[in-house]
Amino acid sequence: MLQKTTILKLINLIIFLFFLVFASFTSFAQKVKIDGVAVVIGKNIVLNSDIDKFKQEIEKRSEGKIKISDCEMLEELMQQKLLSHHAVVDSVTVSDAEITANVDRNIAYFTQEFGSVDKVIKAYGFNSIEDLKNEIYTVEKDNLLIQREQAKITEKVDVTPEEVRLYFNGLKDKGELPEIPAEVEIAQIVFKAIPSQEEDDRIIEKLNELKTQIEEGANFKMKAIINSEDPGVTSNGGEYEVTKESPFIKEFKETAFSLDIDQVSKPFKSDFGYHIMQLHEIRGNKRVASHILMRPNVSDQLIKDTKIKADQVKQDILDGKITFEEAVKQYSQDDDTKNDGGLITNPYNGESKFDLTRMDPDLYGRVAELKKGEYTDVFFDQDQSGIKMFKFMLMRERTDTHVADLVQDYVKIQELALMKKKEEVITKWSKEKIKDTYIKLSEIHNKCTFEKNWKKETAN
Repeated sequence: MLQKTTILKLINLIIFLFFLVFASFTSFAQKVKIDGVAVVIGKNIVLNSDIDKFKQEIEKRSEGKIKISDCEMLEELMQQKLLSHHAVVDSVTVSDAEITANVDRNIAYFTQEFGSVDKVIKAYGFNSIEDLKNEIYTVEKDNLLIQREQAKITEKVDVTPEEVRLYFNGLKDKGELPEIPAEVEIAQIVFKAIPSQEEDDRIIEKLNELKTQIEEGANFKMKAIINSEDPGVTSNGGEYEVTKESPFIKEFKETAFSLDIDQVSKPFKSDFGYHIMQLHEIRGNKRVASHILMRPNVSDQLIKDTKIKADQVKQDILDGKITFEEAVKQYSQDDDTKNDGGLITNPYNGESKFDLTRMDPDLYGRVAELKKGEYTDVFFDQDQSGIKMFKFMLMRERTDTHVADLVQDYVKIQELALMKKKEEVITKWSKEKIKDTYIKLSEIHNKCTFEKNWKKETAN
């Protein structure tokens, strides 16, 4: 049996990929009929395909270093489902803001991995970014409920320095000290090519013209197909179902819920550009609305001037005329990093450290050879909302791959020791909860040997 702490850590690393398991546009009944249920826990299920998909993901994320049997994988998935079931029983709640923030982080992570949102959508068979967000939203809600339930169970668990030392020495004696991968901390300064006010005014005027034409009888969908820069317009004519919980941008939801049926909004701004919206229908807590998105043009001269400015600021830093931190405060136009010295946060875990070997390939190519204190060249970039920019990066910190050391890696060893202790507490909790939870294993998987009494067998 694999060391539980090791498996759990990998499960946590891939938990945000849950939606890959469940993402499907066939009905639940069709999927179950084709696939087959491995186990039912409360009102939750694990499909046979889930076991295979998670096994593959663990092997991929561990680079083949960890192999896990079907029965071991199933037990880990059953543990997650047990937590999810009892989170509902215990009335655990999570906020829409938390779920949406996780959805956005996952979208950012996958966009980095695949290179663009369109490639992510295509890779996983979705029709639009909104379909993808809705699917992740559902699963992220479940993930957060699981995390809350785990936190509730282990809220009083802690480890002392002596327990950390004993844990480390135990790994050392068994020759199981983990290898700490190369990690980096990167900071950046971002210069956006922001269109002029005149260009913004031109777009607003154009949208007002379209608003007038639609109010005079023009077909909104046709105007959207001709004018909108929303990638989904070709498949849905710019029409969406909106609820207050759905993962749309704030401005989009606020406008949808402020309109009367058939009313066309004034132009409004978001990070994606300028919009107008028409409300078509109210279905309970849902609003069916269409929008037209238009983005101001960015001239070649503006792009050129933005790069010149970025080059000059970098040279001023190299010449000692200004520090990097001062330049971040004075020049950077990235709201997410400006107030933290330009420090980039890992979109997967919200931490400042990146595992160098698991970075986005493009970013890896720019920073892999940098030493601490060195800078990348100024380079062009574009975010998912279409904003063009130039940036350069600083290697703030760097540690190379090494075997864990108690002094150098105390925080990581402490985290592993705490994780192991929490797992022991959750295991004890699980053994009790299994007794009064409905569990139905398939005939095939009823032959598995588990660590916990999922089969509810009577002890001899």
